Amino acid sequence: MTVRIREATADDAPAIAAIRITTWRAAYAGLIPQRALHRLDIHRDADNRRRRWDVAHADPRHVDLLAFVDDEPVGWAAVGTPLDADDGDGDGDGDSDDGQLYAIYVLPEHWDAGVGRALLTRAEQALREGGFARGQLWVLAGNDRAAAFYERHGWLEDGTRKLEVILAGSPDAQTLDERGRVKAL
Repeated sequence: MTVRIREATADDAPAIAAIRITTWRAAYAGLIPQRALHRLDIHRDADNRRRRWDVAHADPRHVDLLAFVDDEPVGWAAVGTPLDADDGDGDGDGDSDDGQLYAIYVLPEHWDAGVGRALLTRAEQALREGGFARGQLWVLAGNDRAAAFYERHGWLEDGTRKLEVILAGSPDAQTLDERGRVKAL
């Protein structure tokens, strides 16, 4: 099996949405209530992603990557400047040397086949190319599969935690407990 990775474009929004939501439903079953996972909508996600594409990619360090097997999109990763742009110096301008791995998802039928490793390697390269000396990411508490994956690839827990609300404003709103990980690039 050969994995091919390329930078994504706005036209890839439907593929990215399908990968993200399909993977959420598999990876987060038992961690996020099924009702909340069921409410995720691929078409709405794709439309929102396409509408926001240019704004999200105004900074050239924001890179979305798609992984393909047999010309089918099977994985997605995204990197850029930290979404929590407080760099610790109190001015809120996010001018640290840290970049962030926002997301990395692989369709369940391609888990343990090297797609995630290939995407992570390319995402780390994109962070280095963006001038970042260190990467950071967040893992949902209880997602032992993801935590072990990152640990194997040198991403270590740094003791930080945050609470993030998904589906805000809906009856299925959920507060997620996430743990920080970092890696020198």
